[in-house]
Amino acid sequence: MKTDIHPEYREVVFHDLSCDFKFVTRSTIATREKITHEGKEYPLIKIEVSAESHPFYTGKHKIVDTAGRVEKFRQKFGSVGSKTAVANG
Repeated sequence: MKTDIHPEYREVVFHDLSCDFKFVTRSTIATREKITHEGKEYPLIKIEVSAESHPFYTGKHKIVDTAGRVEKFRQKFGSVGSKTAVANG
């Protein structure tokens, strides 16, 4: 095995921002942020979803306002260049 070609494999903290859940695991992911967790300093990785907040694991479903985003897009751009109108019509 070649030396000095592998990324550093170390303990990091993953922080689920949606429910403020933190857990320590090992990873090679690069980060510039650090956090002190349980008295020790670790590199910090911020994530949006983990097993603590994912609907599959929690049994709770979050309703995401996708309709509002789609409607906002349609108001902004209208039907200019819309292929869906041609396909449906």
